[in-house]
Amino acid sequence: MSNTSNFRNAIQEAKQNALVGPNVIQNALPFLGAGLVLTAVGAWGGLKVISNSGLQTYNATYLPASILFIVLFISSQIAATKGKNDVALPLLATFSLVSGYTLSLLMELALKTPGVGETGLAIAALSCGITFIAARPIGGNLSDEDGFALTKTFQLGLGALLVVVIAQAILMWFGIITPSWMEIGISGFGVLLFVGAAVVDFFVLPRTYEDEQYLSAALSMYMTYVNLFIFILRFLIAINSRD
Repeated sequence: MSNTSNFRNAIQEAKQNALVGPNVIQNALPFLGAGLVLTAVGAWGGLKVISNSGLQTYNATYLPASILFIVLFISSQIAATKGKNDVALPLLATFSLVSGYTLSLLMELALKTPGVGETGLAIAALSCGITFIAARPIGGNLSDEDGFALTKTFQLGLGALLVVVIAQAILMWFGIITPSWMEIGISGFGVLLFVGAAVVDFFVLPRTYEDEQYLSAALSMYMTYVNLFIFILRFLIAINSRD
């Protein structure tokens, strides 16, 4: 999920600041793009492991990769926020690769689901690109009143989504599979939430980070679009796997 605590801090800081980084998003975009490319490479590597060595081998590496994902996220965010870009950059590059690797299982499921496949992956990726194009002028031109209202709505929605997803994971741990209609609802809500997050990013980030903190902005935007991609894929899988 998205970097919840950092986003909450960003909201609080944004409320107390005018535009402190007018060029931070522009500076962040090359690193956002590079991170997404590395994520694709990591996902391709994970799919190769599943294809060549089997799902059991991949599952054995998934937990260590997930732990590494969390460690890299926290350490890179701390370094980037402090402006230590020379330290943060290799951490973020490695984080992007590991992030892609952890997405491989979902992508493998999408590829094997009738009606999704490679077309579904392309739709999810294209939808993220369209969201970015649409969100930039909307978020950049929000008034303070509308921007903070939308940001608060996103914060509340993210909290609700976290509770639901955690509950769903616990049920799955005990062998209780939620019905497909519930998965469709959760995934659809996630898609709408992170579309809103894409808009919020263009309002909040220039009010939170200075121009030199572009790696922090890139990481925040990266998490938005990766989560959007995940929930679009989950939604496509769910509607094509109805009971």
